[in-house]
Amino acid sequence: MNKVGIIGSGTVAQSFAKGFKDLGYQVKLGTRDITKLKDFEDSEKASVQEAVDFSDLLILCVKGTAAVSVLKGYNLKNKIIIDATNPIADVTPKNGVLKFFTEANYSLMEKLQETYPEANFVKAFNTVGSHLFYKPDFNGIKPTMFYCGDNEDAKKTVKSIIESFGWEARDMGMKESAGSLESLCILWCIPGFRENKWTHAFKLLSY
Repeated sequence: MNKVGIIGSGTVAQSFAKGFKDLGYQVKLGTRDITKLKDFEDSEKASVQEAVDFSDLLILCVKGTAAVSVLKGYNLKNKIIIDATNPIADVTPKNGVLKFFTEANYSLMEKLQETYPEANFVKAFNTVGSHLFYKPDFNGIKPTMFYCGDNEDAKKTVKSIIESFGWEARDMGMKESAGSLESLCILWCIPGFRENKWTHAFKLLSY
């Protein structure tokens, strides 16, 4: 599984692409605006259709409001899809707190999994800024990357990727856990909006 299709062209998508390329994966970034991908080879720029067809693994990292619609019409059967999106509403944060467009007790990933039941979604990489995705340096301490999803084989694949990106991977269960992971995006962003501090991550401690 060394062909990765990345749906998106912003900083999150580009951070993923650079990390996967450094690990030796082949990547294609599926986008409607290839002008954003000036730092990538022409062979790495693709339409969403091309990225889906090319990939063994898909990364979904578009704006939350577009997450469901961007996948419509493509063959996603048995695809492992890392869902790095968050359901952030198009409103200004209040006192540093983001607003979500999802209903209480219902996550964006649950909506994705129910809309595309033939795919295997795994929520991950949504609880930290993309500049920290790949081999973050916290003075030798590995931060925790939480993930969840319904398919155990898909989760094993994503766990391996999380670890190769330099994180401690923690399985948080099935798709019903995705709302809790999405809420961590709100918590992670508060120090950023309030204090302009964006270089932190979560660590789950146990004894």
